[in-house]
Amino acid sequence: MEKNKHFLVGIFEDQDELMHAVEHIRHEGVKIHEVYTPYPIHGLEHALGYKRSYMPRAAFLFGLTGGSLALTLETWTMAFNWPMIIGGKSHWAFPDFVPVTFEGTVLIAAFGMVGTFLVESALHPLKAPRLFDRRATDDKLVMAIDLGNNSLNEDQIKAVLKDAHAKEVYRKDFTDEDNKESFVKYLVDLFTKGVTSSSRKLG
Repeated sequence: MEKNKHFLVGIFEDQDELMHAVEHIRHEGVKIHEVYTPYPIHGLEHALGYKRSYMPRAAFLFGLTGGSLALTLETWTMAFNWPMIIGGKSHWAFPDFVPVTFEGTVLIAAFGMVGTFLVESALHPLKAPRLFDRRATDDKLVMAIDLGNNSLNEDQIKAVLKDAHAKEVYRKDFTDEDNKESFVKYLVDLFTKGVTSSSRKLG
């Protein structure tokens, strides 16, 4: 079965049930594609087995880059390219460079983190969002399982989801057109048919 096309979707109504379900389902050897919730659930990323994010390291590197660039710019302009004596101070007056260096650090770190987050989350421009169930933006907790990425068959995974107290279990398939849906078409459907209509059905 092809990966990233055929899914089983489980609907949960309680976050404690969802947390127990994630542990139970992973214990049964089922690989979970993703869980979508309308609000953050503490500890869910650990239950899903996600590794520690590298975002703090990226923030440090972006900040170090921004601070270094700002300090280099100030040093070059004030001490080498156009040295000026201001109030009898040295050409390279580091204490005076601190505010601009700090602002450069924050600026580059902020822009770098936003860009990193968008790339990591595949939220690049002109990408139509993939929605497994619109209720994930309201009051339901949605678990998606890629049938092509599991050794158990569809009936076995359905049984595991029901044992984990999923309120609803249904299959959702994506065609090649769904996987590469036009962002422009998505916007047109959104504004002409409303948020309850889309080229993607709920299953």
